[in-house]
Amino acid sequence: MSKRKSGRDVHGIVLLDKRLEVSSNKALQEVRRLLNANKAGHTGSLDPLASGLLPLCFGEATKVSALMLDDDKRYQFTLRLGIMTDTGDSEGSVIKEMPIPTLTEADLLSCFQRFTGPIDQVPPMYSALKHQGKKLYELAREGITVDRQPRRITIYALNLLSFDQEQITLDVRCSKGTYIRSLAEDIGHDLGCCATVTALRRTAAGIFDIEQAYTWEQLQAMSETELLNTLIAVDVPLKQIPAICLSAEQAICINHGQQIGISGHAPGNVRMYSEQTFLGLGEILLNDKLAPKKIFNLANQTD
Repeated sequence: MSKRKSGRDVHGIVLLDKRLEVSSNKALQEVRRLLNANKAGHTGSLDPLASGLLPLCFGEATKVSALMLDDDKRYQFTLRLGIMTDTGDSEGSVIKEMPIPTLTEADLLSCFQRFTGPIDQVPPMYSALKHQGKKLYELAREGITVDRQPRRITIYALNLLSFDQEQITLDVRCSKGTYIRSLAEDIGHDLGCCATVTALRRTAAGIFDIEQAYTWEQLQAMSETELLNTLIAVDVPLKQIPAICLSAEQAICINHGQQIGISGHAPGNVRMYSEQTFLGLGEILLNDKLAPKKIFNLANQTD
């Protein structure tokens, strides 16, 4: 007999403003317990050193979490010039110190220009990427360093917020897979010294912004009804995908995994609805057939 899931069916996304010194998984489990949800996941972790926007997915919303991993991100971060740590942030041990050259705002802006656009970035050793089945940070903790292949990322904008001769605070909009610690180190090297991250805050992820997020303290203070009202519908992150409305009969076929005939629509992915109920994601094929790709079971909604 299979083990019964504990908790209740709760479907939707909660935008959390994660506090410092808490892991993403701990933050997720705290909110999960508040909602008494039986299924939960997050959309890309934030280090304990980092604060800010962490979308949490519950119930059927966990089916869109992988898609949200591909979202662009926005961060504010502060880097300390003249020092390098083994982790790339202030939690690590200092492994290198260098004198800081005298820098002007023009020097900084010229540097940032070189890091704007598509660039190749080497992932840090302290990351969850795997080498021969083992996470890089596990190897790093054993004192092992391995070669990492550069990965193509995109820095859409890199704006200076403040600076002195030791610290620089920046606002960055970037593609998925960007490591801010590596970006800070590369900027330090480009400026003729070295650098490490001392503060990091995620301010946006995809269509979501930090202004929409709730702190742990705010969520704790809410009633059950207020908590449920924080849930964002599971199809909201998918709004860039075209929508298609199906009849009740078509919806039954789709829910059973069957293709149906459809005409007058361009081939590609679509959001499927029936009587305003979100059914899931499908694909319109070249032969004018609609094939289900990911079906969402939203029948058991929490009152």
